[in-house]
Amino acid sequence: MTQARTLYDRLWDDHLVVERPDEPALVYIDLHLVHEVTSPQAFEGLRRRGLLVRRPNRTVATIDHAIPTHDRSLPIADRVAAGQIEQLKRNCTDFGVPLHGPGSGRQGIVHVIGPELGLTQPGMTVVCGDSHTATHGAFGALAFGIGTSEVEMVLATQCLLQRRSKNQRVEVTGRLRDGVTAKDLILALIARIGVDGGAGTVLEYTGSAVRALDMEARMTVCNMSIEAGARAGMIAPDDTTFQYLHGRPFAPSGRAWDEALERWRTLVTDDGASFDRSVEIDGDAIEPMITFGTNPAQAIAIGGRVPSPTDVPAADREALTKALAYMGIEPARPILGHPVQTVFIGSCTNGRLSDLRAAASVLRGRKVHPGVRTLVVPGSEDVGRAAEAEGLADIFRTAGAEWRAPGCSMCIAMNGDEVRPGETAVSTSNRNFEGRQGRGSRTLLASPLTAAAAAVTGAVADPRTFA
Repeated sequence: MTQARTLYDRLWDDHLVVERPDEPALVYIDLHLVHEVTSPQAFEGLRRRGLLVRRPNRTVATIDHAIPTHDRSLPIADRVAAGQIEQLKRNCTDFGVPLHGPGSGRQGIVHVIGPELGLTQPGMTVVCGDSHTATHGAFGALAFGIGTSEVEMVLATQCLLQRRSKNQRVEVTGRLRDGVTAKDLILALIARIGVDGGAGTVLEYTGSAVRALDMEARMTVCNMSIEAGARAGMIAPDDTTFQYLHGRPFAPSGRAWDEALERWRTLVTDDGASFDRSVEIDGDAIEPMITFGTNPAQAIAIGGRVPSPTDVPAADREALTKALAYMGIEPARPILGHPVQTVFIGSCTNGRLSDLRAAASVLRGRKVHPGVRTLVVPGSEDVGRAAEAEGLADIFRTAGAEWRAPGCSMCIAMNGDEVRPGETAVSTSNRNFEGRQGRGSRTLLASPLTAAAAAVTGAVADPRTFA
């Protein structure tokens, strides 16, 4: 009798090349995504060794981290960024790797364009030199970030050395209420299990609240699995997945689509399969969430009070005290009303069309609060075009927000898109570490709805009051 397997175990077994006791296993990689920041050394390594890219047709590049989001007709002022971009262009030309650059109509954040082009598909292994590759797990793919030396290995061999992870199930019951989003769901999970709650595991998200999410919301959830310390996050594919993929440029078509669909429907966790860990969350009880500290687990419901060091275990008191001092936030006080000077709506977590629609629903007919700089950055050229066509960009401009070109932007504080020292930003990105959005910056992670509400009020606000 065949042993019941989880979705992760099934994909691991399907891609296993060699596995020996007490050694990392060799696994095959279906899709390798490349960008300009983590790839230069890897390509240079190939040159030194006289190697070619093993499977150029399984490698796709874009420019996202270093690209400015201001007027693209202007020269790039940052010489390092300009050099990285030109180097990627040369590398892709020299090694025959497809590049989706600015003006191609397909440029954007790597974890946005992969799904929207249909490159990301169920059952794949997907890697990229970027930790938020976990995003692609929303399609029932095994997707994770890799380091520069690993980028070189995949370019050269289309394989990667890995150790098998454990399985962790995250079941979200019920259904998210109005005003509560996928970003709130994943922040609630991380607040509960901590930044190491997923360590050594691949998270599989299940339950009625997860099944009710559309694909863009599922990508948001999987994107931040890494912030819980997990290797990856996954959601088994279903009709929602298939409807999203159908007709996309690189998705199968015709008979190949029918064959793929038949195969994709088998990508589920077997009844009776065991998980090493499990956690259950009541989706009906989740509130809009916001972080208050310097890691994603330091988060509370929007109507809650910031914890005091005396409220947490002794082992956590020093870290909490330090985080609150850095953030300029007083303990034991409500987070509502905390002043905000910057709002960022974008990133691979929340830069998709549905995210922009959510933000626009709050900003429509309203003005950004004086003194609050608000950047809205689409995740891709395709998202930008769609937002323009729907009138969303006009809503942002009329409200007083800055409508930008696609890229990672303020998520990683490059090319001038950064929070000024000492200022507080409500950000739809994925990390709130010290200085993540600029030297001395203070970041409150939240959903696009909550970010837009802060832009209007100039302070942390409950987005449900804008419904």
